[in-house]
Amino acid sequence: MSRAEGGDATVKTPGSGPHIIHDVLGIGFGPSNLALAIAVEEHNAAAPEHRRVDARFLERQSGFGWHRGMLIDDATMQVSFLKDLVTMRNPSSSFSFLCFLRERGRLVDFLNQKTLFPLRVEFHEYFEWAAARVADLVDYSHEVLSVIPVREADGLVHHFEVTSRDPADPAGTVVHRARNVSVAVGLEPHLPPGRALSERVWHNSQLVPRVAELSAAGKPVRRAVVLGAGQSAAEAVDYLHRTFPEAEVCGVFAKYGYTPADDSPFANRIFDPEAVDVYFGSPSEVKQSLYDYHRSTNYSVVDMDLIESLYATSYREKVQGRERLRFLNVSRIRDVEVREDGLDVTVEFLPTGERQTLAADVLVHATGYRSQDIGTLLGESAKICLRDDGDAVRVGRDHRVAVSPDVTAGIYLQGGTEHTHGLTSTLLSTTAVRAGEIRDSLVAHLSRR
Repeated sequence: MSRAEGGDATVKTPGSGPHIIHDVLGIGFGPSNLALAIAVEEHNAAAPEHRRVDARFLERQSGFGWHRGMLIDDATMQVSFLKDLVTMRNPSSSFSFLCFLRERGRLVDFLNQKTLFPLRVEFHEYFEWAAARVADLVDYSHEVLSVIPVREADGLVHHFEVTSRDPADPAGTVVHRARNVSVAVGLEPHLPPGRALSERVWHNSQLVPRVAELSAAGKPVRRAVVLGAGQSAAEAVDYLHRTFPEAEVCGVFAKYGYTPADDSPFANRIFDPEAVDVYFGSPSEVKQSLYDYHRSTNYSVVDMDLIESLYATSYREKVQGRERLRFLNVSRIRDVEVREDGLDVTVEFLPTGERQTLAADVLVHATGYRSQDIGTLLGESAKICLRDDGDAVRVGRDHRVAVSPDVTAGIYLQGGTEHTHGLTSTLLSTTAVRAGEIRDSLVAHLSRR
């Protein structure tokens, strides 16, 4: 143990010793790096000792968690259970969703439902089950603070020093060394400019726990406003409408109505592993065309079943003469004023410019997510990454970032690569395949050392 230079905080090296250099260190431990951990485990189980990969993962949360704030009781996955952590890469893996169901004693019950789309809460349970099986590879409550390229005596960068917070000492840090890093920190909630989260202003990623807090505190909800036109927005509208039976729930969006997701068989081929090859090898203008053509498979779209259910509820309330479910279409929120006991939300009807102010108790922003900036994530190490003419990071087909010639250490990106790998970059569809590609790339580079 040594003292941090210029301060009182302590710096620890892991118990494996100050000279241990991991083959790969995962930053973040959501589904992407979990899939990589499993791929490494399965490789190591079959490989001779000298070919095994030494992997470690750091996660800032205290335990595994994936979109916990949107684990609505009846919400289902939008991808097939066969696109789990392993099946597309290794159908015989013991880490599959079907093996999970068998262990839980629910395999036959699930099959009797005749569906490809499990409940979201059940798929989260599956992720937790898989994470528990590789728990020895993960350090939770370790928020990464810096990733520093280490230049050695030969002038080359062969490894990184990754510093994270020490959960046992708030003032201390822990330093890991690794020849490669796999960055999979997920997406961050996006808010309109000038908007800030508060007790009454939420992002939909906070929905379930925030609703639970309101219910536990016994605070009345007379009106809730949801901004957004995608799946999460529609789910939030439906959830709030069911949870607060006396409240009026207003969906606000710039479209005329919710747009159905295109989940037709041919359109879904954009999520095939082979489609990543096609996208990666295409000229930039073709990439943009493919992205624009197929946005309707994922962005600002809603499952048709939910659209029809919301419409039926709205119509039923009109017939009954008590309309709690309202849709303010072709509209935008222009102002939000916080009062001591609520909010004043000003909504503009775009065709006429007419404005109305809604007295609300809650405003939910279902306004999506965005990839975190690699410069912020990697800090000093971002300087060794090469960029293209559009200032985007150059990434190889194996998800390895192109770096300066004097760098042999590797940076792998799991997410934030839509510009190179297409729509699946931030989705679960090719998670298992991508994990295998990264593992194989790691093994190949380590073999050449």
